[in-house]
Formats: sequence, structure tokens, C-alpha cells
Amino acid sequence: MSDHNPGLRPWRDIARRQSRQIMVGNVPVGGGAPVTVQTMTNTLTTDAKATIDQIRRCEDAGVDIIRVSCPDEESTAALRQIVRASRVPIVADIHFHYKRALEAADAGAACLRINPGNIGSEARVREVVQAAKANNCSIRIGVNAGSLERDLLEKYGEPCPEALVESALDHIKLLQDQDFHEYKVAVKASDVFLAVAAYMQLAEAVDCPLHLGITEAGGLIGGTVKSAIGIGNLLWAGIGDTIRVSLSAEPEEEVRVGYEILKSLGIRTRGVKVISCPSCARQGFDVIRTVQALEERLQHINTPLSLSVLGCVVNGPGEARETDIGLTGGGNGKHMVYLSGVTDHTIQDENMVDHIVRLVEARAAEIEAANAEAEMTDAGTVQAAE
Repeated sequence: MSDHNPGLRPWRDIARRQSRQIMVGNVPVGGGAPVTVQTMTNTLTTDAKATIDQIRRCEDAGVDIIRVSCPDEESTAALRQIVRASRVPIVADIHFHYKRALEAADAGAACLRINPGNIGSEARVREVVQAAKANNCSIRIGVNAGSLERDLLEKYGEPCPEALVESALDHIKLLQDQDFHEYKVAVKASDVFLAVAAYMQLAEAVDCPLHLGITEAGGLIGGTVKSAIGIGNLLWAGIGDTIRVSLSAEPEEEVRVGYEILKSLGIRTRGVKVISCPSCARQGFDVIRTVQALEERLQHINTPLSLSVLGCVVNGPGEARETDIGLTGGGNGKHMVYLSGVTDHTIQDENMVDHIVRLVEARAAEIEAANAEAEMTDAGTVQAAE
């Protein structure tokens, strides 16, 4: 029920920009690979245990790639232990000091976040590129409106899309001059209009993967809204190969918001997609508290499926027909439960949340079993053909 054939709904189709593919560790980025979700740790990197614990929470939330700041030699020393413990590729965040990039590459970083033009001479850039090549590292060029080069600010008078794109192209040239092409690029700004315009211009100028983000977006609510508008607009236009939602919130929240953006556009599906009403005087149960409880209780479900929670029968049955599991409020504390769009049974207020959680877990298990059986059948067909 939750996966519809997009070919039957052409108005939902997104034609993705064609980019070449790079590898960040074992994760492909660009070239038609799934859009990846990234975040960044905020612990002291020198505290390897705290950083690993935070990475583990992000992994549980579904992060694909995670960035770790390496401001000093002690941090790059700790990075080796962090890389060994992480189940996802680690991007080392480097600013200005090229030796940190060399150390991070040797410590096992899958990618270096560094702007080549900010680390000094051509000889230093060459050293970083050689270290990246020797350690199979990719590089992420990260242009930011808040830290544009002085000459570009003097040329353009202020941060603008043209300035961000020119900065990106200047950094790209430094890598290409060293015959290095395993890079992705970001042109971030805290202003949504500026960021979107810069990404659209850059998408026309280069063929490398693009890392999307609205930088310094704000807190959980404000930052989510700004990121959804900016990143969502670009993804809807087919632009973007990997995303990071920058929030003044814990990194795992950034991951969850990133997936919600991708789910809303049908680009990636992970976990339970909840369709719920804002509630009103017609509601047969406390919709707001019920949805809050369900979202908290269902975070462990990774299987894509849909759940509708509607307080009354105005829109409830219609939404339930389109979801794997549906709950619609009724009178006298009796509420209708739908399975695969069909009315199945009623339930009372008591233990309602527990009941829905069990139904979701059971449905997820059914889907996973069917997927495993399909994979075994496909593998058997391939073997028979060989």
C-alpha cells in the first residue's frame, strides 16, 4: 500500500540531474546512487568514547555518512579509533591547516572536507591530494557564504550566487590541476534564496556530485522549515546527491529530519511514514498525544510502511485506504483499525498505542520476510541462468 507506481503519477516524477559518481568509503555518491543523509558530531573529537556513542545514535537513526571535526593534532590522533568503531564512512572536517588533512587521511577518513584554496601554496594542495589518493579518500569542497574569500567579497560587494559559484570553481580547478576528480561540492548559505540560486547555477556548471544544505539554519523547528524549503526545492528540481540538515539540535535529529524531507518527496523511504490530522473538536481520541507517542515508539522500525492516524471519520477512511495501517476515531471510545486499506476491527482507547505499535511491528516483519523471499528467488533465478 505504501509504495505506489510513480509511472502512474507523472506529476510526482523527479528527473535527477546526471552527475558522475564518487565513493565516500563504501558509499556511492552521485551517478544515480540514492541521495545520502549526513550529519556531523558535536562532541569533542578528542573524547573518542563520547564521539563514538554519538555516532552510534546517528547510525541507529539511519545516517549514511558522518562528519567529524579535526581542529588539532589531538583530534586527528583520536580519529583513528573513531574510524575503526564507526559503521559508516567518516568525513574529516579540516579548516586551514593542511597537516590535519594529511593526518586524517592516514587515520582512515573516507573523505576530507577542505577548501584547497584555504590551505596555502600549490605544494600543500599537492600534498593533500597525494594523501587523499594514497588513502582512497574523496574530498568535499565546502563553500560557505559566511566565509567567502576577501577578493570575491571585494569583487561582488556581498555574498551572492555568482560569488559562491566562482569560489567553488576556483577550488575545483586546484584539484583538477592535480588530476584529482573524486570530489563533491557544497555552496551553502543561511539565506534560503541565496543557497538555492547558487546551487542551481553550480549544477549547470559542473558534473560532480553536489552536497546540499542550508547552513546555520537554526533550531529544531525553524531550521527544519528553512531546510525543508531550501533542500526540498533543490531535490524537487532534481539537484542534489547528498544532504545535511544543519540544526542547533542533536545530530540524530538532523538525520531524522533529512529522511523526512526525502520521504516527503518520495526519494527515499525509511521507517514509518505517519499521516495524521491536526485534530479538532470532532476527534474521537487525543490525536496529538497519540501521534507523539507513536512516533517515539516506532523509531526502531526501519522498514518503509505507512500509518494514518485520523481523529474522526471525515477524512479518516479516505486516508486509511492509502496506508498500510490506519486508525480512525469513532464515537463512544471505539475506533476503527484498517489493514491494507480495509476495515478490520475496532479498538478502545485503553492500550490503543500499544496495539498500533504491535500491528506496525507485525506488518514490518511481513514486509521484511517477503523481501527476503524475493531476494532468494531472484538469486536462485540468476544461479539457474548461469
